[in-house]
Amino acid sequence: MFKQLLANVRQKGPLVHNITNYVTVNDCANVLLACGASPIMAEDIGEVEEITAICNGLNINIGTLTAATIPAMLAAGKKANQLQHPLVLDPVGAGASKLRTETALKLLAELRFTVIRGNASEVKTLATGFLAGSPAESNSIADSAGGTKGVDVNVADSITEENLDEAVTFAKRFAAASGAVIVITGAIDIVADSAKAFCIRNGHPMLSKITGAGCMLSAMTAAYLAANPHKPLEAGAAAVCAMGLCGERVFARLAAREGNAAYRNYLIDEIYHLSGEELEEGARYEVR
Repeated sequence: MFKQLLANVRQKGPLVHNITNYVTVNDCANVLLACGASPIMAEDIGEVEEITAICNGLNINIGTLTAATIPAMLAAGKKANQLQHPLVLDPVGAGASKLRTETALKLLAELRFTVIRGNASEVKTLATGFLAGSPAESNSIADSAGGTKGVDVNVADSITEENLDEAVTFAKRFAAASGAVIVITGAIDIVADSAKAFCIRNGHPMLSKITGAGCMLSAMTAAYLAANPHKPLEAGAAAVCAMGLCGERVFARLAAREGNAAYRNYLIDEIYHLSGEELEEGARYEVR
């Protein structure tokens, strides 16, 4: 299954519009090229709708918000919805500031997202605000959110074998309420719609030692969605498995004295060279 999803990305070469943060914008562009897609970046209100219209998917990342980019995100997102293009939200640092949290919730209220991807703290913050007052969530993992640690997950929110069932239930409920596939990344990744969840065990701790692994994954997820528009759950899971598998392969090739800078560069190389067969064979997941 994943083999064909990757093949579709390489064959179709979707054009992905990214309104993303300036810390990782170059990495997002390069990872899209590496996986077989094409990037374009535009964030001025004067052109975002026009750029979105010529693209196959849109990735919105709130990592470096400004007063100018928020209306641009809304305008581009509404155009993507109008054209029925896949739309990804990466709520970077939601919970770290009032601006980030309120902006993420505003985007979620006004736009229909295909995928929401973040770490456990970010997704819990978003879910807690979105599901506020829902009795069905009173005992969910969302209510015990430990709070974000800047743009990193709070240890208290981490998904472990012990709370995996609870986390899957939470992800499915949030997916049902939001209409989006929920992607929670960490030591164990969860990709869920309202009925089914992929629990993915690919990846390496070194991915957390580079800036932008999550941002790159969100951009790549948009490419997989654009190339496989009728399989958003499977496309999201394939992208997560691909990033995790490549993270494993990179660590295995690091030489003595090479660190996170080499790891970052090799990660893009591994994504470039990843074959469908390697993805199919190397993906480690279970479905719940």
